[in-house]
Amino acid sequence: MALLVALSAVVSLASPFLLRAVLDVALPQGRTGLLTVLAAGMIAVSVATSVFGVSQTYISTAVGQRVMHDLRTAVYARLQQMPLAFFTTTRTGEVQSRIANDIGGMQSTVTSTATSLVSNFTAVTASVIAMIALDWRLTLVSLVMLPFFVWVSRRVGNERRRITARRQKQLASMSAIVEESLSVSGILLGRTMGRAPALTRNFAGESRELADLELQASMAGRWRQSTIQMVMSAMPAVIYWAAGLTVSHGHSLVSVGTLVAFTTLQSGLLRPLVMLLQTGVDIQSSLALFARIFEYLDLTPDITESATPAKLPHITGAVDFDHVGFGYDGAPAPALDDVDLHVPAGSSLAVVGETGSGKTTLSYLVPRLYDVTAGRVRIDGTDVRELSFADLARAVGVVSQETYLFHATVAENLRFAKPDATDAELHRAARAAQIHDHIASLPDGYDTVVGERGYRFSGGEKQRLALARTILRDPPILVLDEATSALDTRTERAVQDAVDALAAGRTTITIAHRLSTVRDADQIVVLDHGRIAERGTHDELVARGGRYAALLARAGELAPATFGDVPESDHPAHDFADSA
Repeated sequence: MALLVALSAVVSLASPFLLRAVLDVALPQGRTGLLTVLAAGMIAVSVATSVFGVSQTYISTAVGQRVMHDLRTAVYARLQQMPLAFFTTTRTGEVQSRIANDIGGMQSTVTSTATSLVSNFTAVTASVIAMIALDWRLTLVSLVMLPFFVWVSRRVGNERRRITARRQKQLASMSAIVEESLSVSGILLGRTMGRAPALTRNFAGESRELADLELQASMAGRWRQSTIQMVMSAMPAVIYWAAGLTVSHGHSLVSVGTLVAFTTLQSGLLRPLVMLLQTGVDIQSSLALFARIFEYLDLTPDITESATPAKLPHITGAVDFDHVGFGYDGAPAPALDDVDLHVPAGSSLAVVGETGSGKTTLSYLVPRLYDVTAGRVRIDGTDVRELSFADLARAVGVVSQETYLFHATVAENLRFAKPDATDAELHRAARAAQIHDHIASLPDGYDTVVGERGYRFSGGEKQRLALARTILRDPPILVLDEATSALDTRTERAVQDAVDALAAGRTTITIAHRLSTVRDADQIVVLDHGRIAERGTHDELVARGGRYAALLARAGELAPATFGDVPESDHPAHDFADSA
């Protein structure tokens, strides 16, 4: 592209000199042959510069679009590496805005600015050199105001940069509002609460502020820029006036051909000079966009893969929590404190406790959604931090209470776990999750689109689809995070049967509110404020008459007389009757 720009600049400079030869030589001397050659040369220059211009546009656009692609991919890849905590504190609309609006706003900068900068700078430099070659005195007159123009453009650029930063924040805010209020959940909440008009007014206010910022961005420095253009447009008249002052004894020191060629060069100088100044303004404005993009690119992932990951060719599924501690940033107390557990391969562990006791946090440490702040979590004796992300994902399957389904077909949602799965494997997994018959009864079967977040399916059906998706992966370790707590009794039974089938032969860690689902666990742990308060089997804990027995009584699954008087301080604050 740089070569094309240089060739275009050199070729375009020939026109004023050809014009001077026409006016000073060919026409006065009546040399028609020379006139024909000069005219043909001027036409050739026009054709060549047009061809060069099209080629420049193609190359710069192709390179610019690759830069856009690289930026989008780099931001997306970096966000994929960020820990779960990042997304719990960042609005989804904000993330979407960075990728769509901010990178999209940079498109003109990365696709055309480089070409514009190089070509206009080359054109200005070449034109100034040619003007000096024609007449250095007129060149000084032409460029006397240039420092003032540069100063004005920098002031305008700084002003637009500040406005652009505010505009992009406003766009991000609007994207967040749209994403939250126009999702299925947002629409349901807005209508059932009668807040649709208020949401519309809120959006209108945000949109009005954005419109004001767009107006400010458009008008920032407009009068100053217009002043520059007016002065530059008046420069040919100044040149004619200056040339007239050089008349001595009835003869001008500047020939007519030179004067016409000079003003032609000057006219050609005005356009690239204005565009060069405008490009400087655009670059300064784009710095606000680059700052927002690189704010994400400069994020340092808290959870990284080991440079030399350990290999686990055969995973049996033994899980150990070695004096594990974990605390959330800014939390006054740790979520987990000195948790020491051994879960043999193929056995089941149930973790219960009141809300906020650290149950879900404990389950998130196994698939390494968070990293421990003390101790370590081991799979088959190997610290999970030493495993590759691929091996860890292959080892641990997670089924949570909040099932997420993509807006795609049933088959595509299932194959998210195993892209190369055959139809027979899909059907086998669905049968194991007790959802195949329902899918087969649908008009489109496995090609049925589940809808936004799976809203075309009931809660129990979505849970069974999630179980089928996990069955398809066939992980040796299974983490069930309250997978049935939000379901009615009948649906829970169907899902529980599917869970039991999935858990057979696997190491299973179950986080449960409904204590009826954990009676048969090989080991039950009661957490209290991040520490292990009790552990044992169901029968052992009931006989002990402690916190676990109190939880059963609260859930209506055990008569209070069974465990006698439990100290008031031992009764959990959370009422489990609601979830029962």
